[in-house]
Parts: sequence; structure tokens; C-alpha cells
Amino acid sequence: MPRAQRERQMIEVAEVVFAERGYAAASMDEIAERVGVSKPMLYEYFRSKEGLLLACIREARAELRHVTEQAVVGAAGAEDAMRAGLHAFFRFIRDRRQAWSLVRHEITLVGTSAAEEIEATRQQQTDLIATLMSGYFDDSDTVRVEAAAEFVVGGCERLAIWCERYEDLPPETVTEYAMDLLWGGLQRLTSR
Repeated sequence: MPRAQRERQMIEVAEVVFAERGYAAASMDEIAERVGVSKPMLYEYFRSKEGLLLACIREARAELRHVTEQAVVGAAGAEDAMRAGLHAFFRFIRDRRQAWSLVRHEITLVGTSAAEEIEATRQQQTDLIATLMSGYFDDSDTVRVEAAAEFVVGGCERLAIWCERYEDLPPETVTEYAMDLLWGGLQRLTSR
């Protein structure tokens, strides 16, 4: 199997094991066994269990960025872009539950490089939202736009956690809940 394909397989299996067991309880032995490789091979690719976790988080962050950026391409305006971006986020959370679990249980990772990677994921989404908002909104106050983007990211993260109680709630419905709450305030920025 080509190296890139094997690495991808290792990351996919590790994501599942980390989500099932939590980072602390997950073992490289189990991950290696599920992948069908030796434990030393895992270490050769990722150097440590934390290195493997970082690879999982980076992979999820790259995919989240891709789906949210693609979702807003061709948006007819600010409201359409916000709705499309939110929908992409909530669909990602539903479709990639294991990846979301890594972010969701970050408290166990405090003080590690993984916590920094998770924060980098939040910052990526905040920067993307702020960039989009600055293109659509009339507000030249970059601090206000950044604060609004932080609020959107934080609110959506909490809403995604809430959604865990309602696994059958479709992303379209959650998107509308978020739009109902967020758009009224954000819309005010378009008329300044």
C-alpha cells in the first residue's frame, strides 16, 4: 500500500479509537491491530500517540475548512453565505462525529499540542467567517467584525454540543435555529 494511503488509513482508524475510548485510554497497540500494522510502524509514521492525535485533528481541520469554504462559493449575499457556511459546519459535525468528538473532549488535552491544534481549528473558522463578513458587511470596524466571528464560532460550537442529544435532528434544522438567533444581529452590520 502506498505510504499516503497507509497514513490515511491509520488516521481514520485512530480517529475512531480516540472517539470511542478517549485519548488517554486509547492505545497504540489497539490502533495498530485495527489497522493491521505493527506498533513500530505507527511510531515510524507519527512518532508518538500525541503525534497521531495531532494528525487526526489536522486532517479534520483541513476538511472542515474545505467544506465551509466550498459551501459559500457563489453565495448571493451575506445571509446566503452565512446560511450555507453554517449548514456546511453542522453537516460536517453530523457526518464526522468521531472528528467532532476529538474537539468536543478537548478538556482532557489541556496543556498538550493537541489543545493548540484544536484552538487553531477554532481560529481557522473565526478567520474564515471574519473574512467573509468583511466582504459582505459595511462595517469597517475590524474589531467588531472579529468579535462577531468569535461569537458565531462559539455559539455554533455550543449548538453542536447540544445537537448530540438529538442525533436525528437534520443539519438544515439546526442551521435555521442558528440563523434565527444570529442573523438579526449580524444583519445590522450590513446597514451601517
